[in-house]
Amino acid sequence: MTFEIGLVFSIIGIAIILFLTEKFTIDTVSIGVMAAFLLTGILNVEEGLAGFSNPATITVAAMFVVSAAIFHTGLLENFTHRLSTQAQKGESYLLLSLMLTAGFLSAFISDTAVVALLMPAVIRLDKTNNIPPSKLLMPLSFGALMGGICTLLGTSTNILVSGIAAKAGLPSFGVFEMSLMGMVFFAIGLIYMLTIGRWLTPNRKAKTDLGESIQLGNYLSELVILAEYGQINEPLYKQELFNKFPIKPLQIIRSDGRKVRVYPNTSIQVGDIIRVNCDKEALEKIKSTTGIELKADLKWDEENITDEEERLYEALVTPNSFLVNKSIKGLNFKKLYNQVLVIGIRHRSDMLDSLLSRTALRAGDILLLRATEDSIQSIENSEDLLLLSETKQQPIKKLRSILTLVVLALVIGLASFEVFPIVVTAVAGAIALIMIGSLSTEQAYKAIDWKVVLMLAGVLSMGTALQKTGGAELIGASIVDTVGDFGPRAVMSALFVLTFMMTNVMSNNATAALLAPIAISIAAALQVDSRPMLMAVTFAASLSFMTPMGYQTNAMIYTPGNYRFSDYVKIGTPLNLLLWLVATIGIPFFFPF
Repeated sequence: MTFEIGLVFSIIGIAIILFLTEKFTIDTVSIGVMAAFLLTGILNVEEGLAGFSNPATITVAAMFVVSAAIFHTGLLENFTHRLSTQAQKGESYLLLSLMLTAGFLSAFISDTAVVALLMPAVIRLDKTNNIPPSKLLMPLSFGALMGGICTLLGTSTNILVSGIAAKAGLPSFGVFEMSLMGMVFFAIGLIYMLTIGRWLTPNRKAKTDLGESIQLGNYLSELVILAEYGQINEPLYKQELFNKFPIKPLQIIRSDGRKVRVYPNTSIQVGDIIRVNCDKEALEKIKSTTGIELKADLKWDEENITDEEERLYEALVTPNSFLVNKSIKGLNFKKLYNQVLVIGIRHRSDMLDSLLSRTALRAGDILLLRATEDSIQSIENSEDLLLLSETKQQPIKKLRSILTLVVLALVIGLASFEVFPIVVTAVAGAIALIMIGSLSTEQAYKAIDWKVVLMLAGVLSMGTALQKTGGAELIGASIVDTVGDFGPRAVMSALFVLTFMMTNVMSNNATAALLAPIAISIAAALQVDSRPMLMAVTFAASLSFMTPMGYQTNAMIYTPGNYRFSDYVKIGTPLNLLLWLVATIGIPFFFPF
């Protein structure tokens, strides 16, 4: 091992640790890795910055615009409004329809956007059809993931590996080259989720009926004790507030800042901030209690929770939201979102270490919001928060919708028949959609997930560094020496396992960027076609079912589905192992060595 290879391994090792700890966002780490390669001289400026001009990066950015245009036309609204009808035919039929819908849509547009579209409607089925979100949200996410591997356009990972292959002088992937094997994976996964997976999926229903509001579980909120409160200096076990309502006191913060543990004999004093765990119904009823104020930032003064013109809403922090790692107080949330107030946060953890207003938000957190119908529009139009309450159906603009579908068909068709490369049709399609008014230029810029674009540009430098220094060949030779005697199928199978294990604990794109060059080196060492090795990495990088952080959609459903980490392990592990067996048999059949 040369010094340069050791340096590359060290930088990538530090990056993997940062990916796992989530101390910094993945795009920050990726760009940091690129900067490290430039500063150490491993890559020159042209090589280090090549990721920004890579066709994969540009294609992904353009497809964000195309996907957004489809949503803006209202074309997909009917999918959400038909779910209730499907539910009346039975849970099995609903599950089948939901996964097929998610899979089909995810084959052509962002799987994260598909889950965001369908999730609110799925959650509302708890009230309308008595089907808990926990039974449907995991199949929704898994269906979207498996649909995404059926075409080149399904996920950014597919486009990324195709770009790495092209850069290495190999043919890029065709739009439907992955489809047959992808549909085999999807069919097997669908059968599993309708049988074993359905049996393993938890059935966690809400305990109370909240009328028009959606119950997603308990919230962490804070009550301020005012001088008018009727039971000052009395112990907790005598407090009518905690005996009357299902409210669990977690911690008391005295007026002088001291944090006090909660015991039955702990007294309530003026100025106390009581951190509580309760449901939304209890929060709505507390407004009638004299001397109690709910607060997020202590700027409410004498306001009640709601009045005749206001109601409570729930919104989920999306995976790529700029709100992630920021606090309510630091964001000035009320000003940012047109007088919308945060009065509760449902976090994955049971207890937060700081005040509610100072708590750093995380992807998947659910905010309990107080707003008027007019002010909540700022949330509905946001890409950073997903409103989980009933919203008005978007009117479908027929002519514009038809033109949008024509553009999408041309993007896919021209690339499929190799008239133009996919990067050309995607960029041309994005520009055409702006010109015909499917979305504005400002909406197009907002539609592009710049974190993903920066992340792709950064992680591509890892593959370049591995190839340039010979690190990819060294790792590939080690894998071949270990399992090469069993033949190329065994090596491909081992590569599939390595990929899906890594992608369950770190970014799927980062995993693909690391392993795709190694897959090419392995194929060269074995003197076989590189396609099956690359396909093993591509498929496995998106088949992430074992952890909530393995893929964005898994993180999105974690909190609203009331899931536990063990649910993913219990349901996802058998599915991953089953698809590993299918990959070992099927990939060489569709992509011979």
